[in-house]
Amino acid sequence: MAVRLPRPHRDDVRIALAGLLGGLVLWGLGLGMRTAEEPNVLWPWRWPVLVPLVVMVCCEVLRRQRPRTVLLVGTAALALDTTTQGNIATLVMFTDLAYAAVLYSPLASARRILWMTGLLTVVGTVVPIAVWRTPEAVLVGVIIGAVAFGPATTGWLVRNHRDAAEAARLRAEQTALLAEIDRTQAVTAERARMARELHDMVANHLSAIAIHSTAALSLDDADTTKQALGVIRENSVEGLAEMRRLIGILRDSSGDTEPSAAPTLDGLGALVDTARANGLDVTLDTTHVKLPAPVELAAYRIVQESLTNALKHASPGRVTVTLAQRDGTLSLRVTSPYGDRDGPRAPGSGAGLVGMRERVALLGGTFEAGPESAPDSPDSGSSRDGKIWTVHATLPTTLGGTE
Repeated sequence: MAVRLPRPHRDDVRIALAGLLGGLVLWGLGLGMRTAEEPNVLWPWRWPVLVPLVVMVCCEVLRRQRPRTVLLVGTAALALDTTTQGNIATLVMFTDLAYAAVLYSPLASARRILWMTGLLTVVGTVVPIAVWRTPEAVLVGVIIGAVAFGPATTGWLVRNHRDAAEAARLRAEQTALLAEIDRTQAVTAERARMARELHDMVANHLSAIAIHSTAALSLDDADTTKQALGVIRENSVEGLAEMRRLIGILRDSSGDTEPSAAPTLDGLGALVDTARANGLDVTLDTTHVKLPAPVELAAYRIVQESLTNALKHASPGRVTVTLAQRDGTLSLRVTSPYGDRDGPRAPGSGAGLVGMRERVALLGGTFEAGPESAPDSPDSGSSRDGKIWTVHATLPTTLGGTE
């Protein structure tokens, strides 16, 4: 199986070509770092200079893909270059290999290369001084530091800046992603809140309109029709007022769209009177003091939706609404006859129960809704088969419980 060599980076190719061109120009001009008469020059001819030059050029091409390998090969080529007349281009390209090895190698390898070049610089300074005992011996360490440790240190600094920039970019992307998630969740929560408000404010009036319009169309009695039309008009006006309040919440502007105060438990009496006008036999029993606004709004909407459901689905009989405050909670219970009606008096979507459950969950309370056996009492309002539909919610009345 053939091994596919990595494709060199175009910048590395340019660096290699520049190094080759510079080395050939220097070789052609006869400019070397050493003369043929020096004792360490084992190859006094000019052509051996080209061998380490070409090897170094090949290493430059793969400086990103194989940084550690080309550093080893480049070190051997530099050692070979010291036995010839030498070429400054070969030395300069080796410094670039040391720089690239620290910049592109894995972190552990880059750290080892940095320490090794530093140790080599120290050894190259101390040992010649100890052996030769001349000031000129320091130049050996200076040269090693300039050729190996200096480029490696530069690569380490550039690597740190690159990694810091990448980390900052990732943090910025994560921050933007979290901000988008928060925005999406906020929009979703606001849409759910407005859906609950729209349903709770309008469904009661539209249900009454649907029921009384059906009665007006089905009964051939002028007085009944007139009474039904009066109820329809009253619910239409109230529904329009509620819609304007909702539009005011959405727009928060002046004029007739200015939002009014949210309903409170003080309005339960008027809410029950409206339910009675729509044909429900409702009794209200409430004992409570002033509560936090979110608690009062939720309790009001739950009672409102429960009466709307009773208007649409309950069997003939009494509907009871009971509110009691005790031990830091508000207990709300609405019961209505259940089980005798063949179908609803007005169509429903089931969103009312979902909205009530969401309101209670947002306040950290508990919610239950469903049929249960009625107590043995003439005022229980149960149907003939002894079943009642009960909505029971428990809401915390402290501010900490409304978070």
